[in-house]
Formats: sequence, structure tokens, C-alpha cells
Amino acid sequence: MNTRMQTQEAPPHQLQQEELTAKLQSDVQKGLTDEAVAQRLEEYGQNTIESHKRISPWMILLHQFKSPVVYLLLVAAAMSVFFREWPDAIAIGIVILLNAVIGFVMELQAERSMKALEKMTRLSAKVLRNGSLKEVPVENIVPGDILFLEAGDLVAADGRIADATELQADESALTGESVPVEKETDALEADTPLAERTNMVYKGTFIRKGNAHVLVTATGMKTELGDIASMVAGAKKTATPLEKKLEDFSKRLIGITVVIVLLIFGAGLLNKVPFMDMLQTSIALAVAAIPEGLPIVATLALARGMIQMAKHQVIVKKLSAVETLGAATMICTDKTGTLTENKMEVTAAVLDEGKIDFREKQNDSKSLPYLQRVAVLCNNASLAEETGDPLEVSLLQFAERSGADVQQLQASWQKKGEAPFNSDTKVMGTIHQQEKEIFISAKGATENLVDYCTHIFRNGQTEPFSDADKKEWLKKTDQLAASGLKPLAFAMKETDNAEKDFMHDLVFLGIAGFMDPPRPDVQQVIHECHTAGIGIMMLTGDHPATAANIAKQLGISSDEKDQVINGKDMDAQRDQWLQSTVFARVSPKQKLDLVDALQQQHHIVAMTGDGVNDAPALKKADIGIAMGIRGTQVSQEVADMVLKDDSFASIVQAIKQGRIIFENIRRFIIFLLSCNVSELLVIGVIALLNLPFQLVALQILFINLITDVLPAMALGFTKGDETVMQKKPKDPRQPILDKRKWISIWVYAAVIGGSAVAAAFTTEGHANNALFFTLIFSQLLHAFSMTAAKEKFFSGPVFRNVYVWGAVLLSIAITLLTLTIPPVAEALRLEQMEWRNWGVIVLCSAGSLLVIRLLKALKLVS
Repeated sequence: MNTRMQTQEAPPHQLQQEELTAKLQSDVQKGLTDEAVAQRLEEYGQNTIESHKRISPWMILLHQFKSPVVYLLLVAAAMSVFFREWPDAIAIGIVILLNAVIGFVMELQAERSMKALEKMTRLSAKVLRNGSLKEVPVENIVPGDILFLEAGDLVAADGRIADATELQADESALTGESVPVEKETDALEADTPLAERTNMVYKGTFIRKGNAHVLVTATGMKTELGDIASMVAGAKKTATPLEKKLEDFSKRLIGITVVIVLLIFGAGLLNKVPFMDMLQTSIALAVAAIPEGLPIVATLALARGMIQMAKHQVIVKKLSAVETLGAATMICTDKTGTLTENKMEVTAAVLDEGKIDFREKQNDSKSLPYLQRVAVLCNNASLAEETGDPLEVSLLQFAERSGADVQQLQASWQKKGEAPFNSDTKVMGTIHQQEKEIFISAKGATENLVDYCTHIFRNGQTEPFSDADKKEWLKKTDQLAASGLKPLAFAMKETDNAEKDFMHDLVFLGIAGFMDPPRPDVQQVIHECHTAGIGIMMLTGDHPATAANIAKQLGISSDEKDQVINGKDMDAQRDQWLQSTVFARVSPKQKLDLVDALQQQHHIVAMTGDGVNDAPALKKADIGIAMGIRGTQVSQEVADMVLKDDSFASIVQAIKQGRIIFENIRRFIIFLLSCNVSELLVIGVIALLNLPFQLVALQILFINLITDVLPAMALGFTKGDETVMQKKPKDPRQPILDKRKWISIWVYAAVIGGSAVAAAFTTEGHANNALFFTLIFSQLLHAFSMTAAKEKFFSGPVFRNVYVWGAVLLSIAITLLTLTIPPVAEALRLEQMEWRNWGVIVLCSAGSLLVIRLLKALKLVS
């Protein structure tokens, strides 16, 4: 991605300073005049980013009604009103409203939680105007302004560095580069990648150290940040897997229902049932066939998952996001701050005795005490408050962790002078005194520091440092960098002469390697993802060697031959994208393209990230997961989920919840359709054979209310078993119910319906009541059939679900209670029966359960 000035085509990092200043008609010493600023504000507009708009409560509420099943229920309710079936209409209306209220409350709460996460941003910046430095609102900055930046400032616009003193910028939010970038003023090649443009600063990044005057080259939507915001706006979110599956399911259900109802309607007419009576019965059956409990059970299951996630410090902004993550087949993750801690740590050192890995048991190196002393004394940071240069803080932490007494060293050695680091020498030195001892310490880039050294510390003593030695140490530095570590060289000198110019004749000690360490819980999480059949891709703006090192440590890349694809080579290696696991130096556009490529191959993509550069891909992915602590406001706004504690491990919990929820929704659908189809079959058979008993419309409604509500909701609260994360993700192209599941539904319905008809034939004088009660009890007991074939009768998550037991027992109690309330019994045409008839009902109901469980055990149904 090339930054373009708003006044010219050439990239500003390529031009010479004077040429760029002239083209922008500015003055580095005086800045712009008020008149020029006003004119440019009129021409270029304010320095603002078109932000993501918050969803209004009304839109959240309306979103709850955007579902094919809800549309189906609205049609059913309208038909019920037309035929004056008021109980049906009221029941369906209550279900629709309850579903909307639950979804609205949960998503509104998530929206409010997001507002609580938003961080305050700097609202003003320092610029040169009319020859003097003044503070102005950031939105009033224009191209050509001279921006003054110092440590702690948030950069307000893109700009070319005019002059700088020890300037370091944290650009991780924009580039993914974990190490603060040292800035300079020299012109660069036109094709220099964004992460390597050391003469530029960019809007939204953070100044870690030093100060600078910057010539503003782009503002507002013309900045790199604005370019990303445009990509975010253009990234289209696709429907979630659950939404797609429910839409397909609804279409198939409509087709099946219409066919069955037409057959029953025709059979009734053939048996000379009055046309209007048969039409009303057919419409009532169509309404009964529709699983009105589906949206509310799905919503409750998702809401419960949302609540479970909140306990794990995860904000889920949209209900369907929980299930979507459960369906994920690929997680594309950022590195910095997501897989790693976004801080520097000394993990290794190369001394004359060899390489020391500080993550393993340390050896008794004679050079190590001197390395520790230099790390502490050649340092201006504070360990107690962890303030100062992040690299210097990490050096103090290294010294303490490797056994040095940092406070004792700082107290016993008195600082006498300092040669500060600058972009020319790239070396820092200090001189300290303890009684009569003088100790000089130095650190810096190896290629610069070796020029100050005449000796090397070898075998516990100093020896001459030859040119051959220096070349060898430069080679070792390159090797350390190639392993993914940031190298820093160290030197010292013990003397009794406190010279003013002390940076000469130093003794070379060795080099230390810094890295942004992996988060401690991530490796186990990645292993669990692989066990669950979920692929992991790492997309980072970091150096390829650093990316490869982290990927290998975390188990993302296990094969030694695994190649890291560099961003500059991505277009040429497009055919290798889906076979690779690590992508380095990638731009926001390339992340977006990779997510799109994965989706075209039917992957359900979860994207994690925390930077502004991650935002377009976060929005494009099937589910975007932002970090809550380190995450930028932009990334949090476009994401579907936010990890409040930045714990990557929470993703596994979310995947587990999503898989359980999907299985519960499918379990509920199978249960509900089995019950509803059993009613259709019973009424269809009775109409076709003109049998001497029949269910009336109110009885059908009562059966639906009893079986479609409490037991179905209880199934939605079933906990998963230990194997839920040992299975591969479901193929996203497969429907929510495959052919085998549909066959099973018809078999279940035939067994339930057959047991009810058998009970009606067996009882004496109470065929209608036997049919009514057997249908209810068989359907209620059918909830215990919603287990896997391999599970034993008295085991499995459904059998252990106390909600299912409570729902079944309560529903049975309500059903029996209807016999004791005369008006209800009369409306439902219920009569008192002898115990032998009740025995037939119980036997037929239990028999249906046993037959279905036997068929499952024999794997004839699923």
C-alpha cells in the first residue's frame, strides 16, 4: 500500500526533504499561516476518520425479526387470525415477541459493554503556525502543517520527519511490527514497505521516545489509517452459518408441510368431509407443523452461550456470533499482542562461551555477570514503575530474572557521565564509579559498537579484538536476527581513569537477543484447536524470521520445511496461500484478500487482532475477535467478539460453547419435527383411512404448546460432553439436517404416531383421549431419545440435563391437571378413564421410547 500525498503522486518517503517541503508550500521553521490553514481546510476537509456508527436500539430490535423462521411464524399467525383461531395466533405472537425481547436485551447489553471499553483519544496536537508553537484540535491539522511530536504523543496525521532526536515510534497498531521503530530523515526507495518507512510517521501510532518536527503529508481519510477505514467500510459481512442453515431449513420445511397438508386435505375431501371444515383443519395442521419454538430456543441457547462467554471475559456483540465460532474451520490470527505479549524480553545471548537460552537452565558463564552489569548501568529506565524505553525496561527485567541484584547495582555505582544514543552513532555509553573503581558500559548495534572496541572478553580475561573477530561477530548477529530475535551488542571497560571522552578501547562482551514472547497459554490453545480440526494461520506485519520463530514455538508451524510467505511475494505465491500457515510483512489489504480466498474455499473464518491494520479483515471474516485491553477502538468496533482480558484461551471456550449450541439447536429441531410430523402422520392416516377417531383443533394446539415449549427449551440447555473438542468442524456446506437426519425424523414420527394410534385402538370407549395422551407422553419421553447412538440409556448429556427432567415432569403434571379443571377438560373433550386404559397409554408411550432407542443402538437411525 503506497501512501500518497494529497497534493502529488510521488510517495513522500521517496522525495528529498527540500523538494517535498516546496511541493507542499510549507516552511519547516515557521509552519503555515492562518490564511493557508483556512484555505487548506476548505480544500482537503477536516482531519477526521469516518468512524463506524453505533447501532441504534431500534435497529437492534428490528434485527431480531430478520429470520426466515420468524417470517414463517408471522404467516402462520396471520392465517390463524383469518380463521379466528385466536389461541394459535396469541401463542405464536407471544413466541415471536419473547424471542425478539431476549435477543434485543442481550445484544443491547453487548453494545453498552462496548461503549464502556472505548478509550479516550488525544483531542489536540502541537503545530508550528505563524512561526510559533501552538496547540490546536487534531481535526484542524492540514497538509503542510509542521507537527511537533514527543514521547507519549499520539500521532495526529501522516507526515515526513523533518528533524528528529532519538525518535522511536510504536507502529504495532498499524503495521503489526512489535518492536518500536527507530526513525530517521533520509529519503527511501519508492517501494519500501510500510513497516520499513523509517522517515515517516502515521496517524494513530504512538511516540515511544525522543521528539521530532514532522511535515504533514496526508490528513483524514487520505492517511494510511483512513485507507484502512475505507477498506473496513467496503468489507462485506456474509450471513452466519446458522442463518444460512436456518434459511435453507425453513425453505425445505415449507415444501414438506405444503405437500403433507395438501395430501391430508385431498384425503378429507375424498372421505366427504365438508370443504370448509377440511380447509380449516388443513390450515390448523400447517400452523401446527411449523416449529414455533425454534427461534426462541435458538435465541435462548445463544443467549446462554453469550452469558457463559461473559463469565470468561468475552463480550459477544451479536448472538449468532457464538455459534459461528463453533463452526469455524480456520482461525487467522495476528501475532503482536494476540499470540504474544507485545513487550520485549531478552531470551538469549551469544557470548564467547557460546549461546545462552534464558528460557532454559542457565550455565555458569564468566561473561554473564558483566553483561548483567552493563544491562543495568547503561540504562535510563526504572524497574519499579516499568517506565522508560521498553527495550531498557526489558534489560532490567532480564538482569533481575537471571540473578543480578538490580537495586544493589544501581545504588553502589554512581553515574558520572553519559554518551546518549542517537541515530548517527546508534550506540549509548555510560561511565560509573564505585569508590576508586571506574566502570564504562556501552550498548548498541553490533556493526557500530565493534568500532569502539579493541578487545574482547574471552575465557575470563581480555584479549585483542581482531578484524576477523569483528566479522565473525557480525555474522553471529545476522544469525541471531535470522532466528527471529532483535540483536543488541554490549561492551565494557574497567579503568581507574574517569575521562570525559570515555567511548574508546572498549572490551566487547557479546550480543543479546530480544523477542516479543508468546503468551503463556497460547500454545495449549493452538494444540486444542488442531485437535478440534481447526486450522491456524498467523498473519503479521513482523519480520519473516520473527514470525517463523514464534510460529514454531507455538506449534502453528511444525514442519521444518514450512515456508513463511512474505507480503511482497504474496501475489506471486497466490497458489500457495492455502497450504501455508505463516504470513509476514502483510498489509491490511493482503489480510483482507486472504480471508476472502479462504471463504471462497468454503472455510468459516475467525479472525483475531488488536490493531487498526486488522480491522478490514476482522469485519470481512465470518467472525472477528478483537482484543479488549491492547485492542484499538477501531478493531473493537468492527469485531463480533471482544476478549476483555486479551486471553487467546477464551477462544477455545467460545468454540466449545458454539459447538454445543449448534448441536443443541439441531437436537431441538429433530425433536420438534419428530413430534410435529407425528401429529401430521396421525391425522393424515386417520383422514385417509376414515378411522372412527380424530383430534380436534384445540387438542392439536394443546399438544404443540406442551411439547414445543418446555422440553424443547430444556434441550437447548444441554451441556456438551468431553468429546465436543475432539471432533472436526461440520462441513459448512452441509444443511443443518442431512438426509440421514431427515430419514430419522420420519422414522421417529412413525414410531410415535404408531404408538398413539395403537393406544387408540386398544382402549375401550376412549379412543380420542388415548390418542391425545399417548401422543403427548410419547413426545415428551422422546426428549430422552435425543442422544448419540453410542451413549448408554442412562448416560449422555441429555439424560444428565436436569432441565429436561424438570420440563418433562412439569409438562406431564400440567397435562394431567387438565382433567381436574372441568372447563379445560370440556374444551379439550377429555374424560375420566379406568386404570387399565391409563396402563395402555403408559405402555404405548414407554414402548415408543424403547423402540426408538433400540433403533439408535442398532444404528438404523441417527
